[in-house]
Amino acid sequence: MHLDPAIASFARYLSAERGFSANTVRAYGADLSGLATFAEERAVDTVDGLTLELLRDWLWEGTQSGLARATIARRSASARGFTAWLTRDGVLPSDPAVRLRSPKPGRTLPRVINRSQMQDLLDRLELAASGDEPAAVRDLAIIELLYASALRVSELVGLDVGDVDLSRLTVRVTGKGDKERVVPFGVPAQGAIVRYLQAARPVLVQAATTAASPPGPRVAAATALFVGGRGQRLGVRAVYRLVAALLESMPGTGPAGPHALRHTAATHLLDGGADLRAVQEMLGHASLGTTQIYTHVSAERLQQSYRLAHPRA
Repeated sequence: MHLDPAIASFARYLSAERGFSANTVRAYGADLSGLATFAEERAVDTVDGLTLELLRDWLWEGTQSGLARATIARRSASARGFTAWLTRDGVLPSDPAVRLRSPKPGRTLPRVINRSQMQDLLDRLELAASGDEPAAVRDLAIIELLYASALRVSELVGLDVGDVDLSRLTVRVTGKGDKERVVPFGVPAQGAIVRYLQAARPVLVQAATTAASPPGPRVAAATALFVGGRGQRLGVRAVYRLVAALLESMPGTGPAGPHALRHTAATHLLDGGADLRAVQEMLGHASLGTTQIYTHVSAERLQQSYRLAHPRA
């Protein structure tokens, strides 16, 4: 079996049978396409040419080219998943990647914004929205909800108006693996969403429809909660640009995308005494171990405070 159609079939399997997200399937596909290119350069274009030695050489080449340990570990996981699937389906007589090992990715603590910085950020958005400019009102609602509910950016942009229960202060989210969960949010987020739905969203949709003719009306995303200037469902990149611009001048290192707000919300919950399993449920983590990184964040901050404050630190 040729590598390219095998990889395409594996991607369909991950999506249809395993329920992996589109982003995860794309990541696996990109890794395995790289493997196919590497193999073809060595005169291997079929799956039965995949050997442990070839896979190890592929990972070694990535290491030599300066790829991060996390990337090498992900490549190894992609290869192991692919060959295990081929073996289960009887395409390969044995799994060549059973003994494939990769470096464990180093643990990096996520970026966390402290409470005063977060309040300053929200105050800036509130001031910008005070002029009732529709995009500014929408941006305030986006950040309030991201911080209140610790959503992934893909979950946020996938929300429909009907997913938000303003009376119960909850939002129904479809997360990784198409798993649904109900996540709470607070009164400030409720107020920002109500204001957006009443005063900003209709204006954005109407302006987009008016500007579209001729050649014909642009169909608005009728059910989407957050819409852009063209009346379509707001995309992931637009939210990234918004958050990156807000965090650009803020002290601190690390990624400046929407995930920083998810990390921040989770850490603030644990700092405030929330139960770890409740935070796991809120974040939609399959494993408690994934959530536990936020306990390390809190411990790190405690140690920093101790070293600065205690006379015998």
